[in-house]
Amino acid sequence: MSLIVMKFGGSSVGDAERMKRVANRVVERQREGNQCVVVVSAMGDTTDDLIDLSKQICSVTPPAREMDMLLTTGEQVSVALLSMAIQSLGQPALSFTGWQAGMYTDEVHGKARITDIQPERILNAVNQGNVVIVAGFQGMTADGEITTLGRGGSDTTAVALAAAIQADVCEIFTDVDGVYSTDPRVVKCARKLPEITYDEMLELANLGAAVLHPRAVEYAKNYNVPLVVRSSFNHNAGTNVKEEAAMEQGIVVRGIASDKNVARISILGIEEKPGQLAKVFTALAKEQIDVDIIVQSGVMNGQADFSFTVSLTDKDRALEVIQSIRSEVGFREVSSQENLVKVSIVGAGMVSTPGVAAKMFEVISDLGLSINMVSTSEIKTSCVIENSRLNEVIQALHTAYGLDTDQTAFVGGPQDRR
Repeated sequence: MSLIVMKFGGSSVGDAERMKRVANRVVERQREGNQCVVVVSAMGDTTDDLIDLSKQICSVTPPAREMDMLLTTGEQVSVALLSMAIQSLGQPALSFTGWQAGMYTDEVHGKARITDIQPERILNAVNQGNVVIVAGFQGMTADGEITTLGRGGSDTTAVALAAAIQADVCEIFTDVDGVYSTDPRVVKCARKLPEITYDEMLELANLGAAVLHPRAVEYAKNYNVPLVVRSSFNHNAGTNVKEEAAMEQGIVVRGIASDKNVARISILGIEEKPGQLAKVFTALAKEQIDVDIIVQSGVMNGQADFSFTVSLTDKDRALEVIQSIRSEVGFREVSSQENLVKVSIVGAGMVSTPGVAAKMFEVISDLGLSINMVSTSEIKTSCVIENSRLNEVIQALHTAYGLDTDQTAFVGGPQDRR
């Protein structure tokens, strides 16, 4: 008997028929002799619809606490309906909200992080023969406030829960039947990966691959949770995410990811003295603004210029923070640039293979595009470029690194983001 955590995203439970299909799949696994804990997202576009509704109510940014109260209702609908569907098949089931399931978080509304899981209630229900359905994306603070984990939070819920109950495997069901070498909606002949390392998957997730959320992969790596990504629309073998993965002959780059949520901020004429950059990035960190690529130019007349990237959604707030410390830091001007994208190549074999980055630069150059910024690590290279020809760049890189196949990738429906 295996203890399995199964996570289904919003498109997998997007309507009544899909909900029934998920129920059948869960009951099938339970009747094979397994114990099943299921994590689900809100149905279809429910979360986006709730956000739109809040904007109609509030002319200003809604209070973060109330947004969490609102958005968690979407998952509560899903768990109740899925429990009903499973019970209608003759299988006992119980639905739990995040707080009923013992999911405790910090106090950051909208971007909470899990601090503790007390799974006794789940395990008791499972041991009594129930399928347990847990609402993803949500939890509760120590003093009883409801929180949400941010986009991708249901992935994080599933993996963290699998670690807490020591599940044999955590299966992430989505609309594609595994992790691909790139987005199969962009490159129809993308390669499905039978396995991938935690580190490679974490890089791809951080760099824009939407099939798994970075925090979920981080949890899996830290707690050595066996992770499988597979389709909710078929029974094909998925992709195993694990500590070590076999290298395919001749394949150095494992995958290509892109992120359109990118803005570049440039601070010009900052006085060159110790502590200046620390002041800037400390101020940004206090406002929970993540900074990615940082590039500093040479010093001239005691002044330097430097640029960095933030998410496009954080750009305006980042500019406000920088302006607020202008008198303390001293700089000539600050500017920003949008219409950018970060495209990245990832592969564990890159560290021991010369010329991998050079090929990337050559491919982009041959398309007549300039590279604005570059970031590298042992297993990835990222370039910030204009986004007007992104798909063309991805297709060219995919071919250049020998990732094309003669098969059309499976895509079952709208991409799950939660």
